[in-house]
Amino acid sequence: MTLFDSPDFEGHEGVHAFFDEKTGLKSIIAVHSTARGPAAGGCRMWNYSSAEAAVTDALRLSRGMSYKNAMADLDFGGGKAVIIGDARSQKTPELFEAFGRAVDSLAGRYWTAEDVGVSPADLVATRRTTRYVAGLEGHAAASGDPSPVTAEGVFRGVRLCVQRALNRDLNGVTVAIQGVGHVGAYLAEKLHAAGARLIIADVNARALDEVAARTGARIVSTDAIFDVEADVFAPCALGGAISATTLPRLKVKVIAGGANNQLADATIGQAVYDRGILYAPDYVINGGGIINVAGEIRALEAGVAFDPDWVATKLDRLAQTLGEVLDHSLVDKRPANLVADEIARARIAAARS
Repeated sequence: MTLFDSPDFEGHEGVHAFFDEKTGLKSIIAVHSTARGPAAGGCRMWNYSSAEAAVTDALRLSRGMSYKNAMADLDFGGGKAVIIGDARSQKTPELFEAFGRAVDSLAGRYWTAEDVGVSPADLVATRRTTRYVAGLEGHAAASGDPSPVTAEGVFRGVRLCVQRALNRDLNGVTVAIQGVGHVGAYLAEKLHAAGARLIIADVNARALDEVAARTGARIVSTDAIFDVEADVFAPCALGGAISATTLPRLKVKVIAGGANNQLADATIGQAVYDRGILYAPDYVINGGGIINVAGEIRALEAGVAFDPDWVATKLDRLAQTLGEVLDHSLVDKRPANLVADEIARARIAAARS
């Protein structure tokens, strides 16, 4: 199967492969759309099973970023970078400098930031070889780590979905969080502060212990998280958590989390809807981080200081947009993911025309 035959290829403007022999960099940068502005999206470092798996991830993630930026009403298109490698053992400053040269070769069509396996500290090296990096610290336009802002947006989305599905606030609600990395850990603390009871799972035992110590969360295995008694399932790890295999195991009324590409394939959204589960489309609920990054890019391009009020206003609007998607889903009797897809595609098409 060629790239253009892939079910995850959706009119991508460019898919770029980069290799640097000296540092071992193997990276793919996918630019889905620049209709609304330069493509913006993070860089993920993961030990993919194959180059084909890395391409598939880059295609899906970049398309998701186009939709996410459109739904957040940002003047950016969608792009994503992946680096093939073990983030625990293969990171070097030189590798991220080489990645910066790859980003720079696209001449501003793509802005990068952190994602799974990549931290703002890693991107300091990238900043030495390209200016098209956001989510850093140490300058007037800096926005810092976007993870807390992503978590704040997800927290607001969970609260909204619980109110819609259960007609109550978060106090006493049980939330099962799959993944307590950057976003999941911040989300757990916010939910704990609101009175929620937490069940958590992650492959990182240290992260689990730290979050449990701060929040009183109950720890279960990464497989058992699908079987627990809970009101909300919050996927905050890698994509594809909701599948034909895992969905029947869930006993929840709400699926709302920070992960990208939570639905394993296009048919799962209908199955979620048919089971009476309220689903918050991932690229709507988790748009807080890219809003924060967009605020930094705006400031960098204008040569001014970062404006947190602009970010706060966009974050408020994002929660309203999620509510509108859920409203349309209820009235139209259609899965929320399909409603969100239609709105996002219409916004991108309007910008292109």
